[in-house]
Amino acid sequence: MLLDDLGAPVDLPFSPQRVVSLVPSLTEAIAASCPDVLVGATDWCTHPADLDVARVRGTKNPNLTAIRELSPDLVVANKEENRELDVRRLREQGVAVWVTDIEDVPTSLLAMRRLFGEALGVTTPDWLERADELWSAPPPESRGRVVVPIWRDPWMAVGPRTYTTDLLIRLGWTNVLTGPDADPSDRYPHVELDQIDRDDIDLVLLPDEPYEFTADDGPEAFTHVPTQLVSGRLLTWYGPAMVEAHRVLAPR
Repeated sequence: MLLDDLGAPVDLPFSPQRVVSLVPSLTEAIAASCPDVLVGATDWCTHPADLDVARVRGTKNPNLTAIRELSPDLVVANKEENRELDVRRLREQGVAVWVTDIEDVPTSLLAMRRLFGEALGVTTPDWLERADELWSAPPPESRGRVVVPIWRDPWMAVGPRTYTTDLLIRLGWTNVLTGPDADPSDRYPHVELDQIDRDDIDLVLLPDEPYEFTADDGPEAFTHVPTQLVSGRLLTWYGPAMVEAHRVLAPR
């Protein structure tokens, strides 16, 4: 009997041949590595662009009936992105679910190694080996202090104990919302604009997800700090995007 990242038993007597993914980044990872097993994904699973599988609604409101009708050998979920209630209901209906638990770059790499090697029963993908090599290197010299909003009206931003914050550290940045006064349990705190538009901050990174910041929606709010639009996928998606993120975001 296998145990997922949360220690829950997952009964997989054979390598899964029909997989439904409820996590966009893991959907991309599976599609890049063993695409033939993927039969379902959420509406938010946008990579690869030509992904042609059944859609089962969103990460927070998956259509459990549609999932069961796909007769999956395994459903892949994530502790942060998916609701425990949906995982429990699927398991109660006899569906095997593997839940990943990811809070930083090392746990993302370990979780994906376990997902592919133990749950899916395939060899470690080349992109995962490359991601491990790239992100295991020592961080560069400090590039300054940064903040990453993820929503506006009300403003929310990336806080402590998140994959994004650890990624930023490994890129040489310090997240201003992770200091000694930060609440470690508040991973995506609500903030006032004046808390993140200050002269002692060097850069505001504005991703295009979950809130879609654009050239006309976001930069105009900041009068004290320079802003930069960035792909949210590169900041938040573990999987093949990690290789691209290092190529695009690491200092040269």
